[in-house]
This record gives sequence, structure tokens and C-alpha cells, in this order.
Amino acid sequence: MAKASKMLSFILASTLVFSLAACGNSTNDKKGDTASTEGAKPTEKVAEKVVEKEVKITFQNIYPDTTDPKNQLMKKLVTQYQTEHPNIKIELDSLNTDQQKLKLKTQAASKEVPDITIVNPAAQMKPFVEAGLFAPLNDMLDQNSLKDTFQEGLLDWYSFDNNTYALPDGNNIAVVYYNKELFEKAGVQVPTTFEEMLTVVGTLKEKGITPIAIGEKDSWTGSFLFMNMLLRTNGPGFLQDVVDQKKTFDDPAFKEAVDSFQSLVTAGAFQEGATSFDYNAGENLFKTGKAAMYFMGTWATGGIETSSVNGKVGVFKFPTIGGKGDPNEFMLAPGSAFAISANSEHLQETKDFLNWFMLNFPKEAFTAKGAVGIGQVVDGDFKAAGYSDMAMEVLGLFKEVKGGDLAFDNTMNPGTAQVHLNSIQNLFVQKVEAGAVAKEHQAAYEANNK
Repeated sequence: MAKASKMLSFILASTLVFSLAACGNSTNDKKGDTASTEGAKPTEKVAEKVVEKEVKITFQNIYPDTTDPKNQLMKKLVTQYQTEHPNIKIELDSLNTDQQKLKLKTQAASKEVPDITIVNPAAQMKPFVEAGLFAPLNDMLDQNSLKDTFQEGLLDWYSFDNNTYALPDGNNIAVVYYNKELFEKAGVQVPTTFEEMLTVVGTLKEKGITPIAIGEKDSWTGSFLFMNMLLRTNGPGFLQDVVDQKKTFDDPAFKEAVDSFQSLVTAGAFQEGATSFDYNAGENLFKTGKAAMYFMGTWATGGIETSSVNGKVGVFKFPTIGGKGDPNEFMLAPGSAFAISANSEHLQETKDFLNWFMLNFPKEAFTAKGAVGIGQVVDGDFKAAGYSDMAMEVLGLFKEVKGGDLAFDNTMNPGTAQVHLNSIQNLFVQKVEAGAVAKEHQAAYEANNK
């Protein structure tokens, strides 16, 4: 639990002000053959012809949504860097989260990881590090003092044996976004208990309003919500207790969370065909005013703020379940992160670009209204810069965090995590007895920990 306490300490720092230097870094030039000296006098200087080598960097990312501020700032920074370094070509490979995870697994199996790729912290990235697929970034972090721009302790989640292997784009908590206009239309109030939440869901359904948007084709979204419910029924640390053999998945708190989750599904809380909507499609239901609530990490704030529902959205903490849980304990989400292939043909040029990109990322994210929940400290006054009341609400919630848990797949080994993701996704299409779900999880955990 040492890392959990570190997580709490640095997540509170997300709104601190920091003077951030944005520095450009040029790639190494390669000198070509000198010009012919035929006929030149001995005292004349012969101009050297400088030939810059052509370099292509593949930049795999999870910003495919063109309405997302991070997509826009990524393209802006890439264009600027290519303009300043005409010999550098940066090829974007933009995928949604589940697509990118699957593609990276295939690439890793053939040891063909792109120059820059996306990984998640802790347990998710450990197998890639152990396989020697990622380059240590310690030297790059020292370049232009990049390390000092990250919130204290955040890089620990991406470090193994004193080497940092990835740089995070965010540090977030999970909240419930809600459409005030739709709540008013249905005559409902923000729920403070899960029982009230079920009542709100029922009333919204009666009014013909989709209660909660989700993109469950990307199976991590349902897991993220489920784990928040487990956080309420058990309190923090359930998965660590399983690892420490203090509990099993057959624990009453786990089964209560399963039953509670299924009660949302049974109540019709989610849009029809939720498992056919990917992350972006699910979020767009909320961003276009077609759903009343959206449970997600605070990284969603920027996209919502630039959508058609801006000015109509508020946030609230996920409520207690059966009188259990502390609403000030959140799902903690150190973000996805940029890693560099250890086998990159252009390792130094790739490091130079990523160093420049990350140094400029906070300033550009702030300007693009996408700086809520980023992993680096930001120099700027959010309110004066025109951030919405909703964004200011979110920033206020960061100050109330008392603790929480990481996502399932950031805690458990990949084999157990995949069974979990499939199991929770299945609950959207059929009701399963909680004991059977618990046994499925326990069997997977034991099979993957022999």
C-alpha cells in the first residue's frame, strides 16, 4: 500500500502552479561529403555541404477523436516539430484504447514495437519491460530538466529497478458527469446513495432519457465502473488483499459489488447495445446530450468542455452502496504513458522529439482547455483562462481525495485481468449469479499465479 499513499500525495498536487520551460531540441546533424576543392586556392575556405539524414518516427497514440483537445494539441505539436526539423517525419498511428492494446501485444510478440507507443502503469507495462522492449528514459528525463515537470511521485508507477520506461500524459480520478438540463427535465436530483441512483435511473428511463452512457466495446470502461463499486462495498485495497492471500474473490464485498453492478444493468441504466459502442462512441452520446450521466476519469473534462453540452454539465462523486464506502475515495488513474522502443532505428532522434513534446505538452494542453488531470504541473490560472465551471468543480474534487484504488488491469497480472474484463463485459448481456462471477475470477487468479 506504500504506492497507494504516494498516489494520494501527488494526486493532490494536480492544480499546483509550476514555472515550465518549453525548450526546443534539434536532432543530430549528419555531415555529408565536402564540396569539390578543384581549383580552389590553398587559403580559401571550402564550404561544407551539410546533409541531414531523413528520419521517420512512428508515434502510436490513443487520441483518435478529432474533437478531443489532446488530439488537436498532438497534431499541433507534431506539425510544429516537423516544421522546425524538416528531416523528421512523424507518422501518427491513432487508435482507441482497446485497439491499441491489442495491436501492441501483436507488435511486442514480433519485437516490432513502434518508435513511440502507449502503455499503462504498473502491472500492465511490467511484461513489456521484462521482455526488454522499452528503452530506459532516465537520460531523456534529465535533458532540459523534464523530470521536474512531473507531479511528485507520479513517475514511480512507470519505473522498475530505478529506470523509468514511460512518461504519463495524465493523473486522474473517476467522477460522474451529469447533464443538469436533462436532470431538470426529468425532475431528479443528484443521488447521494446508490439506492437513490437506481431511482434516478428509473425516472430517466420513464422520461425516455438514456441514464448512463458507456463505451463497453472497450471492456475496460465497465471494469472501471465495477471497481469503483467494489471500492464502495469493500473500501480500498481489495485486490492487494487477494494478492496477500488475506481475501479471495469469494469475499462478500466482491459479490455485493457484482450484484450492485447487475442491478444497474437490469434497471436499464445503459444505452441499448452498450457493448457495441467503443469508448469514443459512448462518450459522444453524453457529449451530444443523448445521455444524462457519464462515469469516467477526469481526463474526459476537456472533451466535454469543448462539446455541445458545455455549460450544462456538473460532476458528483460516486455514492455509497448500502451505506458503505467513502465518497472521497476515488478510482485513481495515473494515466496512459509514452514509451520508446528499445529497438528503435532512430533512438536518439525519438528521445529528442519526445523530450520536446512533453516539455511543451502542459502549456499547449492548458491553452486547448485540456489541462485538467494531466500528469505535469501547469503554469496558469484556470479560471482566468476561461475554463468552465464544470472544470473548476473537477479541480475542486482533486483537493478532496482521501485515497482510493487503481484499475484492475493496473494491479493484477495480464492473464487474470483479461478474464476479469471479459467477465464484467458479459454482465451487460446476461445476468450471472454473483458467486459464479467470483469463482471465475478466483480460478483465473490461481491459474495465473502458479
